[in-house]
Amino acid sequence: MDLAEFLRNFGITLLTLMGVALVLALLLLAIVWRQVKRIDIPPNATFGETLLLTPFLVVLMIDLLDFALDFLAAPIAWILLDRLGLKALRGVSVVETLIPLTQAIPTMTIAWIWVRLFPGTIQ
Repeated sequence: MDLAEFLRNFGITLLTLMGVALVLALLLLAIVWRQVKRIDIPPNATFGETLLLTPFLVVLMIDLLDFALDFLAAPIAWILLDRLGLKALRGVSVVETLIPLTQAIPTMTIAWIWVRLFPGTIQ
């Protein structure tokens, strides 16, 4: 296999995975919208407090959206998190989205797991 064929196959595989991630993120958005409307997050909650109250599907949706749209996910994630009432998550989500080569790392999911294992360590 030569380099051109490898790059073509890699590109097609990456685009397919990004497309699947986008479809999954949109499906999760419909589910998440209903779940988040039921929780009550204080307006002055910190990032860690908000993550403790946030359902797992929300952070999974944000990570899938980040993977699917790369840096274009930043404004979409900001608007979605604002509309869902998860304002404390906006800044971290956007910063992570804008850092190059971190799209494959599920940062929000890792943070969600971290605050459950070590409560009080992330403010």
